[in-house]
Amino acid sequence: MKRLAYPTLLAAFVLCILLPLCFHGLWIPDETRNAQITQSMLQSGDWVSPHLMGLRYFEKPTGGYWLIAASQAVFGENLFGVRFASALVTAFSTLLVLLVARRLWNDPRRTWAAGLLYASFGLIAGQAGYSNLDPQFTLWVNLSLAAVWFAFDAATSRGRVAAWSLLGAACAMGFMTKGFLALLLPVIVALPYALMNKRFGELLRYGPLAVLVAVLVSLPWALMIHAREPDFWNFFFWHEHIRRFAGDDAQHSRPFWFFVPLLFASALPWAVLVIPALRKGFTGLRDRKLGFLLLWFVMPFLFFSLAKGKLPTYIMPCFAPLALMMADSLADALQQGRQRMLRINGALVLVIGLVALIALVVLQLRHPLYKGETPSVLMVSIVCLSWVVCGALQLMRPAQLWAAPAFALWILVALLPNAMPNSMVNSKMPDQFILEHLDELRSADSLVSNDLGAATALAWRTGRSDIHLLNTVGELKYGLNYPEGAGRSIVLSDAQTWIAQARAKGSVGIVLRVNSANDEHDLAEMPKDAVSFRQNHLVVLLIPKAAP
Repeated sequence: MKRLAYPTLLAAFVLCILLPLCFHGLWIPDETRNAQITQSMLQSGDWVSPHLMGLRYFEKPTGGYWLIAASQAVFGENLFGVRFASALVTAFSTLLVLLVARRLWNDPRRTWAAGLLYASFGLIAGQAGYSNLDPQFTLWVNLSLAAVWFAFDAATSRGRVAAWSLLGAACAMGFMTKGFLALLLPVIVALPYALMNKRFGELLRYGPLAVLVAVLVSLPWALMIHAREPDFWNFFFWHEHIRRFAGDDAQHSRPFWFFVPLLFASALPWAVLVIPALRKGFTGLRDRKLGFLLLWFVMPFLFFSLAKGKLPTYIMPCFAPLALMMADSLADALQQGRQRMLRINGALVLVIGLVALIALVVLQLRHPLYKGETPSVLMVSIVCLSWVVCGALQLMRPAQLWAAPAFALWILVALLPNAMPNSMVNSKMPDQFILEHLDELRSADSLVSNDLGAATALAWRTGRSDIHLLNTVGELKYGLNYPEGAGRSIVLSDAQTWIAQARAKGSVGIVLRVNSANDEHDLAEMPKDAVSFRQNHLVVLLIPKAAP
């Protein structure tokens, strides 16, 4: 069985993460946005300044888009190419967890358990198949904090220099992925650890080296973006950092305790094991290994909790130390024959699967989510049954089959995105409906959409950036203020006039999201000779060129 341990992890990654990447459409808003920005990089050759649909988009630095753009360059501008970067960096984060576990304990059981737990956390595995910048940022944060541990644990000056240099490089890449937060997180962990262990002098001696490396790695891009876009740093610093984290109008404002229940939900199918892991961390705080892991978990978690703006993915950097602490407490429990928490965890997984299966049956009988979609119903049923079976296995034989819930999670990640009801697919993955009419839309002289998610999907699928926005602005408000944004936004009262003028020059393709009675009224006002296609709330209109 030991020989199958790591091949099992590799097989799970290939079959449950990599393989399903190309079988379901891009989710809005993140995936379509990232796909279009990186497609524009490849088309324009501009890898310095991010643009969304030809408009300046300064909500994130450029570095996070590089790997997605490279993936599309290698694998093509397709679903796999857009998502591969997230899967790759998640694999590297898992390898890093394995490496840190081996360095901490040199115990094969703890090492493998840490890797398996990390790779099967619901939030981590779920984001591995989703084109977002958070998995990349998580890798750089994981690498920077692992480098902090390697630096403090190094036995030679050469090892310390290498580790502090690695810390600087990781901070630079994190900075170019999501900003200044990458520079702060290692500090709020390393500083209290150094003080607790009376190693502050070492921090003062080697810390400047990490700062120097971070500056050298990130400075070329920072200077280039400043020279090309002088307002970038002003917008990025105040809008994406100060306002998001401390402003009264912070985006995604949530209460302080928001991440506490989310932590347990995101840790599924290992939610119950969070408790003994943290308990051991707090009781062993004076142990330098457990103390460091606890600080690695607690300090970022507290920082993100204090921020006013919160999204579930913000706490992803907390899961590497959680996996390590969990593996340590799990190994102790197995060695000492303590199986109670494992049995409770198995029971929870079983109950979740059973409740989900019953809910599926009841909903299908009373208010069907799936209408004539038997394959999707079967896939969801398989997911529910896998949780029931894997939970029962852990419940009945916790010592031998404690890892069973990991397979339930991997089956969920592999099948559920491909088993969404058609109504949700059309609403959240508009690129699939656009793909059905791609030739006609691509050949249209003008393209319009009243929904930003659908607009970015339309831009990516057609390979065009010149999408006009009907009665919507959203996160493109800043870019529309520049000269290239002139005429790109159409107010609703001018829609009929604009369409008449546009079709006088050529054909018009429109993708509309119809959610209300007003939207239905606007749809009825469209030209009568338009060819219309509709799936639920999404409508494609093809308007021919007006007769002379």
